[in-house]
Amino acid sequence: MAGDMVKTVNKIPTRAEIEQKDKWDLSKLFKSDADWDAAFVKLDACAEKGLGFKGTLGKSAENLLHFLDFEKELGILEENLGCYAQLRQSEDEGDGAARTMLGKFMMAYAKIEAFLAWSAPEIQAIPDFDIKAFLADKRLDEYKIYLEKLLRFKPYILSEKEERIIAMQSENRGLADDAFSALTNVDMDFGLIDEGGPTGKLPLTHSTFSLFLRNSDRNVRKTAYNQFYENFDRHKTTIASLYAGSVKNDVIQARIRGFSSARAAALFPDNVPETVYDNLIDTINANLEPLHRYYALRKKALGLSSLCHYDVYVPFVADIKRRHTWNEAVDVVCSALSPLGPEYVDTLQNGLLGSNGHPAWADRYENKGKRSGAFSSGCYTSDPYILINYKEDDIGDVFTLVHEGGHSMHSWYSKRANPFMQYNYSIFEAEVASTFNEELLFRYMLGNAGSDKELKAWLINHRVDDIIGTLYRQTMFAEFEKRTHELEEAGSPLTVELLRSEYRALLTKYFGPELAFEEVSDLEGLRIPHFYNAFYVYKYSTGISAALALAEGVLNGGSAERDNYFAFLKSGGSRYPIEALKVAGVDMSSPKPVEAVCKRFSQLVDELSAYL
Repeated sequence: MAGDMVKTVNKIPTRAEIEQKDKWDLSKLFKSDADWDAAFVKLDACAEKGLGFKGTLGKSAENLLHFLDFEKELGILEENLGCYAQLRQSEDEGDGAARTMLGKFMMAYAKIEAFLAWSAPEIQAIPDFDIKAFLADKRLDEYKIYLEKLLRFKPYILSEKEERIIAMQSENRGLADDAFSALTNVDMDFGLIDEGGPTGKLPLTHSTFSLFLRNSDRNVRKTAYNQFYENFDRHKTTIASLYAGSVKNDVIQARIRGFSSARAAALFPDNVPETVYDNLIDTINANLEPLHRYYALRKKALGLSSLCHYDVYVPFVADIKRRHTWNEAVDVVCSALSPLGPEYVDTLQNGLLGSNGHPAWADRYENKGKRSGAFSSGCYTSDPYILINYKEDDIGDVFTLVHEGGHSMHSWYSKRANPFMQYNYSIFEAEVASTFNEELLFRYMLGNAGSDKELKAWLINHRVDDIIGTLYRQTMFAEFEKRTHELEEAGSPLTVELLRSEYRALLTKYFGPELAFEEVSDLEGLRIPHFYNAFYVYKYSTGISAALALAEGVLNGGSAERDNYFAFLKSGGSRYPIEALKVAGVDMSSPKPVEAVCKRFSQLVDELSAYL
């Protein structure tokens, strides 16, 4: 549409060359970097003020209230400072001033955490009779859920001195992750790949690796695959040692606090039973047949006598070109989400388009140095910002937009329904709202494709690949994490040979009999950065299971199903995730939602087979 930026493929603009209307507006956080600097100075004063509450919290409900008011004030300040710095850096990763800003904040944050490490143990040390009386005080209503969650950790909280030591070591716990990132993203050189086209040789990187695996030329795919993993092969012992160190740290931290296992410690904050994790793995393992059938279909569609690991991402439904300007993409997204009602749709539309030429939320287009991919991020006092690198000729970016819009609207409802100390929802819940939106967009576009069989086949293939990536692949990762931590806890050293053996067994099981693996294929288990944040990836699988169940209910149900879904969006941190999803109508403690998405996947594979 008129006014939308028309980009050329030959030149990536600088940040300054992007029109102001196409950038997000961070002024709700700080008007300028100078204002950020002025607010940053207040952090040290806040820390000093906090120390004055020490030793008083158990004396009265009023004393506890004053400290919690202070903690809220500090938390909002920290959130604003950190969010602004992170968003500024994401605009241009090469901006030294923004990187300095974020570095200063992270150092100050760690210092304050250590400085106030006494507070949680002091609250948890308040006698049960007294804390019960405090919680009955109406003045503490705003903090009741926060306190109840904090008190739940009481059996695992150590002495003030011990907690301070642990807080002081918080930065060190990420060293294995930092070293892995530096080695694989900076020091390792993957070389060049000749695509055979007019562009000549192109660099092979983590970002371009996935693009090469989608290349229609099998020789290009094979060369990129082997060249990529040859680099990991040369560094396999170092990387295996880094991952083993990360797992060992998970186990040590869990044992220090008295948890039965690293997994139990990771699931405890969300109050997720370990049976949920096990149900996911068991249910997926019992429903691998549709996945194996899909790979048989892929092998046939590609006309291959042998399907290799580097053949599983190349599209076998031709990429389609359906151009959507930004405004047109927003129109499609809002039409797809219309079953959610005018408040939801109008709010998202205004956030994405803005008014008077100044969009409030979205940073739309690529610029030099801008962080790749997309995310939704914000804080209690700001808009739920969206970073995206939108391309008008990539229909996949319309799905990215609706996905990030789901995150942002989840935050929008959560902030309006909850006080600061309980508005943050868990990662377990975060992927539900975004994947829910993707399912509505998929069904809308499929239903409006008419006689366009090419578009229908592409949409179904796209959805099939999404479910594989989000459900099956992440569950395989979750099973690997479970196994590696069990081995460490049982006293088995995580050598490179053991890690490769465990991962190869999972590759064989999940991909099935159609896949022919290379000798280096099991090195994939050494390149996944999510493994340095243990027991996180399973949430993608549970998220898509819950999202598809909720989408089915909203689209085929009535006002009650929609109201229940909004009750979930408004829950924020007021409920634990399993309870919040039960309010919406999905019981993730049961295997049924996972079984349902497996059945849905099987149906889509059948539909795709029919189109082909």
